[in-house]
Amino acid sequence: MIGWYIRKNSSRQGAMVVSDIRSFGDMRSWKNELRHLPFILRLFAVLCLIVVLARPQTRNDEQLISGEGVDIILCMDVSGSMLAQDFKPNRLEAMKQVAAEFVDKRPTDRIGLVIFAGESFTASPITMDRNSLKAQIYSAQTGFLADGTAIGDGLASSVERLKESKAKSRVVILLTDGEDQGGLIDPSTAKEIAKSVGVKVYTIGMSTDGFAIAPAQTGSGRAGLQRQKVNIDEGLLREIAEETGGRYFRARDNNGLQRIYSEIDKLEKSPVEIMVLKRFSEKYFPFGLAAAALLALEMTLRYLVLRKFP
Repeated sequence: MIGWYIRKNSSRQGAMVVSDIRSFGDMRSWKNELRHLPFILRLFAVLCLIVVLARPQTRNDEQLISGEGVDIILCMDVSGSMLAQDFKPNRLEAMKQVAAEFVDKRPTDRIGLVIFAGESFTASPITMDRNSLKAQIYSAQTGFLADGTAIGDGLASSVERLKESKAKSRVVILLTDGEDQGGLIDPSTAKEIAKSVGVKVYTIGMSTDGFAIAPAQTGSGRAGLQRQKVNIDEGLLREIAEETGGRYFRARDNNGLQRIYSEIDKLEKSPVEIMVLKRFSEKYFPFGLAAAALLALEMTLRYLVLRKFP
């Protein structure tokens, strides 16, 4: 368009021979200075029309996730032995990190948290609020409950949280690093309760083999580190899992613990449907209005203000 305009104006240039131009004086005016303005306005109007034809849009994608959820209770040991350092930085922190990652992978499930040591405590009922649940997981500490390893109490409390659930599948993931000690409910009794209400239990024994370094008080009463023998009642954990329809796993390091939770995640997958809604918002209207305004201004200048007479 610019090339056409230049050629057009060049072809219209006229010439005359005069002996002296001083008699013409200064013939320049504001109209003469603005003679190219209509073409510039038309040029911008065409640019706006090109943008209109390109039809710019913004898109907003919204995902709706639905599915048959599983109700899950994470039953976690928080006894003093969970501070042993055969996991990095210790068993308790490794357990919390992997449990939080597991929660993030279950978008359609309700998950709760029960902690136990010498007694049990429901830190979170089953919920869809992931942030609240993970906050409870990360805040779990040793020393909050009486020391011990009340596996029966922890399992019984977990089953109680699921007893009224209407979910198609109800699961407890019980993790401990020791043998049953203390508590009011025998593990075998808790197992029978789980079987009677149809709750599946996955059990995880968490520790290395042999000995592990753990915090302990020295003879002088100062805190220090010492080697402690690993004692896990694998027979009990395997029995609980097999008789309730679950499986027993042994985690000896961080990677092993992550693999176990990933495997449980696969075993208890529920069908999930993801619907994607796409909403488009048109953005060409301002450019169309600008093109119309520029063309109207150009016509006004060309035919009313800057008219040319042959």
